[in-house]
Amino acid sequence: MSDHAENTEPKSESLIDKIVEKIHDHDSSSSSGSDAETEGSASSSTLKEKVFRIFGRERPVHHVLGGGKPADLFLWRNKKISAGVLSGATLIWVFFELLECHLLTFISRSLILALGLLFLWSNAHTFIYKSPPRIPVVQLPADPFMELASTLRAEINCGFALLRDIATGRDLKKFLTAIAALWVLSIVGSWCNFLTLFYINFVLLHTVPVVYEKYEDKIDPLAEKAVIEFKKHYAVFEEKVLSKIPKGPLKGKKA
Repeated sequence: MSDHAENTEPKSESLIDKIVEKIHDHDSSSSSGSDAETEGSASSSTLKEKVFRIFGRERPVHHVLGGGKPADLFLWRNKKISAGVLSGATLIWVFFELLECHLLTFISRSLILALGLLFLWSNAHTFIYKSPPRIPVVQLPADPFMELASTLRAEINCGFALLRDIATGRDLKKFLTAIAALWVLSIVGSWCNFLTLFYINFVLLHTVPVVYEKYEDKIDPLAEKAVIEFKKHYAVFEEKVLSKIPKGPLKGKKA
């Protein structure tokens, strides 16, 4: 009897061990399946996030424009202020175009009129009240101009660095792009004066960003197709034309 009990005990223990192993294997397979599903969903979400954006943009349009009040103005966050600024610029442009008055001439004549009126008023006030009038002292703060100067300095230095990079002759694509951009700018400059060109850019800043922000899901696929076609044509142009241009050997300098 004791031997029979000893024989049945290991069988029952082995049976229990097998059941435990099966349960453990099932749990591990289900957990691995759930991990695979989560990894698959994560990879699909990352693929969905990697959508083509114009100029490789990864931030919202508001951040690209610098944020703050200028971005709010260009994106029409406050429609009354944006419409007022655009209407004011339009009135100024129409005023100068219809009257055919130059900006420097207008500023000079306005200053002549203001100084003449102030001179007469000062003399009349001194003659009537026996004391000179109190003309307020106007002083501009230094901080905004220092910030503007530093920003312009950084942008100008970036422009100089880009021109130097193009002038070295290492990147033919940048060189051709710069030549094409300057050529288009020269043609546009021959069509209109500086004030009209400034007004056109001002209107574009008030219309293009807000339209793109509203319809970016439709514009980005079209831009992607245009970029792909441009790359194809550029590859053909490089193969047939640019590759045949002889290039001298570049000698590297030893440090």
